[in-house]
Amino acid sequence: MPKLLALTGSPSAHSRTVVVAEHVLRRLDHAGFETSHLDVRLLPAADLLSARRGEPEIRRALEAVAAADGLVIATPVYKASYTGLLKAFLDLLPQDGLAGKTILPLAAGGSLAHVLTIDYALRPVLAALGARHVTAGRFVLDSSVERGAGPDRLRPEAELDLYQAVDEFADAVRSATATLAATP
Repeated sequence: MPKLLALTGSPSAHSRTVVVAEHVLRRLDHAGFETSHLDVRLLPAADLLSARRGEPEIRRALEAVAAADGLVIATPVYKASYTGLLKAFLDLLPQDGLAGKTILPLAAGGSLAHVLTIDYALRPVLAALGARHVTAGRFVLDSSVERGAGPDRLRPEAELDLYQAVDEFADAVRSATATLAATP
């Protein structure tokens, strides 16, 4: 069974980006994948910023990325780009740290003015780290994440669009793992 890791790069404890990533993980769980979530915000800040790869929590996080067949990389948009927190973590990966992996990039932000963040800021970094296949990502407007007395949820139109991307990602992961399994 392919292993998938959601990597979220929001510094906020009440992140809409995490809500989006959790929706994605539930969809992938129902599709039969083994999933886990790495919230970069919870890693020790001093170790992360000092690039202490050998520290236990950082080492486990890097091992989780290495063990994953596919990654969902989700970030809020700050200053027309992905977060510095996510960048600090991606900088810890080896140059080929995403080699052989299928990636679903996601971004959340307050304005459609930032919809190209995935293609112009995040995708080049993922490619530079050797990602095998970066699927079509999705930008989710903050206003599409509804919070209230009950569980956080996505507006139906945003959820449908997101699930289309998730299903394409799931198909790409299955195809990649089948190809690897068939290779002698």
